[in-house]
This record gives sequence, structure tokens and C-alpha cells, in this order.
Amino acid sequence: MSSPSKRREMDLMKLMMSDYKVEMINDGMQEFYVEFNGPKDSPYHGGVWKIRVELPDAYPYKSPSIGFINKIYHPNVDEMSGSVCLDVINQTWSPMFDLVNVFEVFLPQLLLYPNPSDPLNGEAAALMMRDRTAYDQRVKEYCEKYAKPEDIGAKAEDKSSDEELSEDEYAASDDEEIAGKADP
Repeated sequence: MSSPSKRREMDLMKLMMSDYKVEMINDGMQEFYVEFNGPKDSPYHGGVWKIRVELPDAYPYKSPSIGFINKIYHPNVDEMSGSVCLDVINQTWSPMFDLVNVFEVFLPQLLLYPNPSDPLNGEAAALMMRDRTAYDQRVKEYCEKYAKPEDIGAKAEDKSSDEELSEDEYAASDDEEIAGKADP
């Protein structure tokens, strides 16, 4: 086993042992979801997010790719894609860091100390700079609407149109409406 894959395995096991709920996406250890709770003493407290983590082949020498699956209102998180703008992950990553650092230090720090001068969500940045109380209220609204524990269960990926219908869905669909009436 090569060093990066051994390290990837070790970091993933360490993350799982740290009481984080980890859900593998494929058979390999490169893509997975992690359940992440908003930090105390922040407007994100009480929110639960499903974070997609993708480890590059060169991990730990190259940083993981981190993204929020369910919506979050934050200046440094793209509202549509969930991409995270975080210097430690994107520019100053070091092999000394591991996955536990991402979830116990980097992401909580991001939520506790947003940086509106380097935004991915310009509206959130502008509101935060203009009216911090209104910004905190919007964060709480998003937490209530998109980040409750039950929201992370079914939000992983929307069904793609090429998936087959279940028997119940098929029985519920009315073919006549789609195709029209048959000729007599």
C-alpha cells in the first residue's frame, strides 16, 4: 500500500473514531459524506449539514475538496454549489493537517468568523457588513429551512431522470395524460 492511500485510510478511520457520521459514496475511500453540526455560540448552532468530501489521489499532499450538500447562508460558501472558500483548505493546506482538523477546526472557524471581504455569496457578505442582526436572522432561517437533522437524510443527490421508477411511482403515473387517448 502506498503512503498516500495508507494515510487516507488512517485519516478516514480517525474521523470515524471521532464520532462523526461518515457515509461512503463509492467503494473506494476517496468520496464520502460527513454529518457536520453548526458550532455553539454562532447563529449556525442547531444546524446539521451533510458535507461532501473528495480526497484527491495526492492526499494528504493536496487538500481535500469540501462542499455543503444542503443549503447554508454564508459569505464564503457558494449558495448554489456548496463550494467552500477557505484559505486553509484551498491555499495553505499542509500534509500536517488531517480530516479531523477540517471538521473540528477549519469548518467551525469558517462559520464562527466569516470573511465578507472574500465572498462566494455576495448577498450574504453585503448583508453581514450592512446589518449583522439581519444577517444572523437569515442564517437562522436557513438553518431552520435547510439544516434540520431530517434534511440531511434525503438531500444527498436528487434523483436523476434516467433512474427507473419504483412500482408505486409507476402505478401512480397516469400514462394516458402523457400520451393522450388511444385512437378507436
